[in-house]
Amino acid sequence: MSRGSLKAVIDLGSNTFHLLVASVEHGKIVKEVCRLRRFVALAEEGGKHIGTKAFERGLAALREFVFILKEEGLSVGQVKAIGTAALRTADNGSEFLDRVKKETALQVELIDGDEEARLIAKGVRAAVPFGKSAKLIMDIGGGSVEFIIANAERNFWAESFPIGLLVLYHHLKPQDPFSQQNREALKVYLDEILPPLAKALKKYPVDTLVGASGSFDVIEAMKAPKNKEGHYLSLPASDFEQMFQMLLPLNLEERLQIQGLPQNRARLVVLAFALIDYVLQLSCAESIIVSDYAMKEGVLLSDAEKSAPH
Repeated sequence: MSRGSLKAVIDLGSNTFHLLVASVEHGKIVKEVCRLRRFVALAEEGGKHIGTKAFERGLAALREFVFILKEEGLSVGQVKAIGTAALRTADNGSEFLDRVKKETALQVELIDGDEEARLIAKGVRAAVPFGKSAKLIMDIGGGSVEFIIANAERNFWAESFPIGLLVLYHHLKPQDPFSQQNREALKVYLDEILPPLAKALKKYPVDTLVGASGSFDVIEAMKAPKNKEGHYLSLPASDFEQMFQMLLPLNLEERLQIQGLPQNRARLVVLAFALIDYVLQLSCAESIIVSDYAMKEGVLLSDAEKSAPH
């Protein structure tokens, strides 16, 4: 593996910071050298302000990432660092970025929801086989959720909405276990925000919901596929509904005992599944595909294309 083919990206998400170092050759990710994630919950106060503890967790994660990059022989100048919803909306987002640059020398690029959606779709297409029929891609973050209706060749429609899990949790303050009243309140809230998605789905009908990382990883972890091939997992929507119904009556302590459920997902998993369930009902999708690739991979592939000789 040539050192020149090695690419690195840091995704500063609203809930999780990710580091991915991989070898990219001929438009494909051929070997992962390092994949890390740290749960920092930048948007834990609702997204309008980065709290003191979240601020420090974020800085600590990035200091760790920079240390690892040096171990891999990469300088921060070779890293693409991307900031998303929480850093776009927080009133102290620019202060956080200034501290990041001062303490780590990382230059973080803030991208808007449209660019985020484009990169997510690019990453997902590299993992999931797309045909001519449209699929609905959904990427659940802490601050925002990106939706893209796409097939193998193009994106028909894309939009980012401020309904990430930490934002929803802060707004709804759900009970534990998640109650019927919480489900109804979530539906009312989403009915107010997602008419553009409903309109787009009428114009571009889909039969599959493609989940890009994040909360969709929980589905795969709980499903525990033994013979997974490639970089995606496919399952009927009815399998997801069974998982959702199993989780609904459980409190946090009980969810923490579930084999395969990552502990750092246990607090928000029912809210995440309620959001996915709403989108399944809205889209009439009959199956779910969980993609291993999302925005990070899209960034690596997009950058590799730009730097390739023409």
